[in-house]
This record gives sequence, structure tokens and C-alpha cells, in this order.
Amino acid sequence: MNKNLNKKIALIIATLLIFIFGIFRVPSGLSGKALLAAIGQNIHLGLDLRGGAHLILKVVVSEAVSADTDNTAGDVQQQLKTANLTFSQVSKPDPVNSPTVIAVQGTTPAQSSAVQSLLDNKYSNDYELTGGGADGTFTLTMKPTAVTALEQKTVQQAIETIRDRIDAMGVREPVIQEYGLGKDQILVEVPGVSDMNEIRKILHETARLEIHAVVGGPFKDEPDALSSVIGNLPADEMMLHGSSTVTGDGDEVYILRRQYEVGGSDFRSADPSTDENGRRAVHFTLTNDAGDKFYEYTSKHINTSMAVVMDKTVKEVANIQNGIRDSGQIVGSFSPDEVTALSKLLRTGALPASLQEIETRTVGASLGADSIRDGVRAAIAGVLVVMVFMLIYYRGSGINADLALFLNLVILLGFMGFSGATLTLPGIAGVILTIGMGVDSNVLIFERIREEVRAGKAPSAAVDQGFAHAWVTIVDTHVTTIVSAAILFLLGTGPVKGFATTLTFGLLANLFTAVFVSRVIFDWHLGRLKPGEAVSI
Repeated sequence: MNKNLNKKIALIIATLLIFIFGIFRVPSGLSGKALLAAIGQNIHLGLDLRGGAHLILKVVVSEAVSADTDNTAGDVQQQLKTANLTFSQVSKPDPVNSPTVIAVQGTTPAQSSAVQSLLDNKYSNDYELTGGGADGTFTLTMKPTAVTALEQKTVQQAIETIRDRIDAMGVREPVIQEYGLGKDQILVEVPGVSDMNEIRKILHETARLEIHAVVGGPFKDEPDALSSVIGNLPADEMMLHGSSTVTGDGDEVYILRRQYEVGGSDFRSADPSTDENGRRAVHFTLTNDAGDKFYEYTSKHINTSMAVVMDKTVKEVANIQNGIRDSGQIVGSFSPDEVTALSKLLRTGALPASLQEIETRTVGASLGADSIRDGVRAAIAGVLVVMVFMLIYYRGSGINADLALFLNLVILLGFMGFSGATLTLPGIAGVILTIGMGVDSNVLIFERIREEVRAGKAPSAAVDQGFAHAWVTIVDTHVTTIVSAAILFLLGTGPVKGFATTLTFGLLANLFTAVFVSRVIFDWHLGRLKPGEAVSI
């Protein structure tokens, strides 16, 4: 019995040392300042404690839908050419009011069946096909289910891209997730960063760098550009402003093919560099599929022009001299900041759509410090009051409860240190609630032991019965509370998750301390009682 008790005590001491290591790791010293610094490094503070930026963003999913149908229109055109089917143009008749509609015009009656078969086979999963009558026009309309799926995908891509960009800043424990019921909003919380302009610059930059075929230009202004197409710009072409190092003019107008040849997620990596003439440039590498596609295009269009477009502005126009496969260099009228930002954003990926700010606010570091101080004071006050109450009301057994309570807090903080969980202000409330649950468990056990003592049972028998009868109730209350905390963690936002995290860890620790540790302390105390001596409870 004594040997078994020693093993249990050794287990408790080992557990205590492990979780103390989780809190402090290897501190730089044993002074109070060094220990506090070690705690700060291992236990991460949330936005409400550390200070930082809070934003609620709306993803303009309609832009992604419009871009997707633009690409589909270009693909339809390519498929019809490859199949040697006659048509006059593939376009979006009303890209503003009906961005999901694509029209295939000018097909011949003799080839109508072949065109319908091609469109059905290639695009029936996402588009409804209608038309094909005497006017030779087919219409592809994106299905509502496809629109919904694309919108959801756009939001998820935006979340992943934002997370990559925030991670590139070196920020620890940011909160980036869907927000609200509309399913097109994103919550972004960035602890430790209070410069909202810096956050905005990184988040809102879509960095939609694309390479388009040049149809015409440069022109001195838009009327001059329109006159080149007799005042009627085809639906599959677009007009953009920009500049070129070839001509050296400040502002020019180009007519480009609407569908890009390379863009968005086609870039695998990008780094700032300079060309042989010392001009600022971005060296890029394409994905394998994009490289094959780009090589096919460039090898067939030697001695024609292509435009490098960033955020709807022509940055450079170059002449294709040979086939380009998976890597190249973009040389343009970039500032040093633009080259660095463009390289980073291409590495982390372009946003699939732009973002609109719904709510923004910052939490100052001083406010976070006040929250920490007030929260810690409340937690310490709560612990002290509970410990004093247990000592007064349960006498010697109160020491048992206080030791278990102390170990409970050590395990909870050690859990957070090992897991990297973020401590928030509601998380401190979870710690305080855990203290209450721990006391409640001890009260259940102690009151049951008191009943057994009043019934005339010996101290050892009373302790056995007390733990045996209280065990089921303790497990029941803890399991139901942990389930509730799990639901809060799955459905809640950052601070609510912080509360659920500390509550769950605290309850798991409490099951260990209230049942196992407390019982070991009782067994050790009972072994030291003299025959006939009553347990102090």
C-alpha cells in the first residue's frame, strides 16, 4: 500500500514539473522579471490582451464570378477554333447586369448540332445551354448551384490568401475565419499590430497580375483607341490605361484581349530582381500547367506584343521573341516598394476578389495591459477567497483542496504553453470558472465524506465511500460542460474560442486533481493518523 502510494506521489510530482516546464520552459534567469518574460513567450495573448487590429471584411464574390465566366468565354472560343467550328464571336452580352451569361454567336445551321454537342459535353456541369435556333446563337448561363459553389470557394481562397499574407508578416496566432450568416464575410484579428494602414495595404492588395495579348496600341487617349475599332469595342476585348518603357510616354491606352494568358494562381513563385540594364524587375516561375499553356501561346505568337497588367493598369508591353515556358522576368515601371510588394503577393497568391471593410477597430497595447492586470487581479482574488473559504469551512481537508486547486492552475497554464493556445480576456474568465468547478468537485467529495463520518464509519471507509459516490456526479457535470465548451469552440469567434479553450483544459485538469490528486493526499494523510483519530473535515 505504501509502495503504491509512493508511486502515485511520484506521478503527481512528475506531472507538476512537466507542466511547470510548459509554462516557463528554460527562463533566462530566476528573477521575477525573467520569469514573467518566459511566461509571455510561452503563453500567447489574444487581441483583447495584447492589442492589435480587428476587421470584418466582405468579399466581393461577384468579381470572382465575372472573372470565371470571362475565362470560360475564352475557353469556349478556343474549343470552337480547335474543333474547326464556325462562329462570329463568343462574348458576355451584358457583363454588368448579367455576368453569368455567355453568348456564342454566328454559328451555321449545318454545324449547329456539332456546336451544341461540344458545349454540352464540356460545360454542362456548371452551365445551362439554350438557343441554337435560326439566328445561330447559343447561350450558356451559369447554374445557381455553380454560382453558390464558386462564391463559397472564393471566400475560402480569400481566407487562405489573407492567412498567408498575415503569416508573412510574422504575426503569431491571428484569427482569420468566416463571420456572420451571409457566408461572404471574414473576421480578421491581428494581435500586436496596431498600424491599420499597414494591415489595409496588405489585405486589400488584390495583386491581380495578368499577361494579356495586345490587340492594338499604344494610343494617346480613349477616343483615339475607339476610332481604331470604328467606335465599337468587341465584347472579348477591353481598353486599359498604362505606360510602356518602349515608348517612354507617361499615359497610354491599349486594347487588350479580355481573357488573360497567364494570371492569378498560375504563378508558383516570384522574387524581386533587376534586368541586365539595372531596371527593377520581378523574376517569376509558373506552375507546370500554366507553363505549358504559356509556351503554346508564346511559341505561336512570336513578334507580337503582350501586356503585363497589374490591377487593371498596363505596367509593361513586351514583344514576344521566342517561346516562354515556366519562368521569365517582368520588367516594368515599378517603384522599389511595388517590386517588393508584388513579389510577396504573387508568392502568397492573389486574392480571388476585392474586399470591402464593414467594421474596423484597433485595440491599444495599453488597453490590453489594463485588461491583463484587471483580469489577473480578479483571478488572484477569486483564488484567494476560495482557498480561505476552504480552509475555514473544511479545516485540515481544506489544505487538500487548496493543493489540488493550485495544481489545477499549473496544469491549465502548462497545457496552454505546450499547445500554443491563445489566452484571451474571456479565457481568463474561463480560468476563474474552472476554479469554481474545481471547488464544486471538492465540495461534493467532502460533503459525502462528512455524511459517512456522521454515520459512524472509520476515516478510511468514509473517504472510500465519499470518492466512490461523488465520482459519477463529478464526471457527469464535467463531461456535459466540456461538450458545451466544444460547441462554443466550433461555432464561436476568437474571444469565445479562448473561453472555451481554457474552460476545457481546466475541466480536464480538474478531473485529474479533484479525483486522483485529492485522493492521494487523503491516503497520505490517513496513513499518518493515529488509531482512533478523526479526519479533519
